[in-house]
Amino acid sequence: MQPLIAPSILSADFLRLGEQLEQLQEADWLHLDIMDGHFVPNISFGPDLVRQIHQASPLPLDVHLMMADPDRYLSAFREAGARCISVHAEATVHLHRTVQAIRELGAEASVALNPATPLEAVRWVLGDVQQVLLMTVNPGFGGQPFLHSVVPKIRTLARWREQEGYSFRIQVDGGIDEMTLPVAREAGADFFVIGSALFDRRFKGPGAALQHFRQVAAGAAERGPADP
Repeated sequence: MQPLIAPSILSADFLRLGEQLEQLQEADWLHLDIMDGHFVPNISFGPDLVRQIHQASPLPLDVHLMMADPDRYLSAFREAGARCISVHAEATVHLHRTVQAIRELGAEASVALNPATPLEAVRWVLGDVQQVLLMTVNPGFGGQPFLHSVVPKIRTLARWREQEGYSFRIQVDGGIDEMTLPVAREAGADFFVIGSALFDRRFKGPGAALQHFRQVAAGAAERGPADP
């Protein structure tokens, strides 16, 4: 599976968001973190901003609900323009029902796991999702270092996907940069959310940074994932 890149809008300069969205038109997706101050210790934004981004950008929106009781908001984010909706296994009581609700809304379903949550928490919905999001930091804040302890989990999930013939994407989010993207790719990840590293001031804008990370991802893709 060819590697995909989604800039994390949480790391963007919101005073220049329109300009930066224009520079990111060659990204594969846009990643939007929705934080409620309960499930994670931070608050970000809601459906209104998602709708405005959807109107301003042609890219598909990957909406990551880091919130308690996400079922209450599935329709609102789908109507705002979400193409894919990620819900945390830790935040849902009936994960299979929530996944089915996302699919019934016409969105792609994704399940997310925090670093310390075992893969068994999502094993029985893997045939029903288009994506699995493995957090490589503890969610809630940008700029955290990549947790290498998650790499074996990526490798195991890739092995399950191969053994069962599933086609879901394996997305990683948190601390992804030039050093850690190849590590996650080698383990089997194919969808990379990049925040702080992509919006870093050392690049001449996020568009230039995106091209840089495309080259990094292409090099990792040439080496290919290791055998699980």
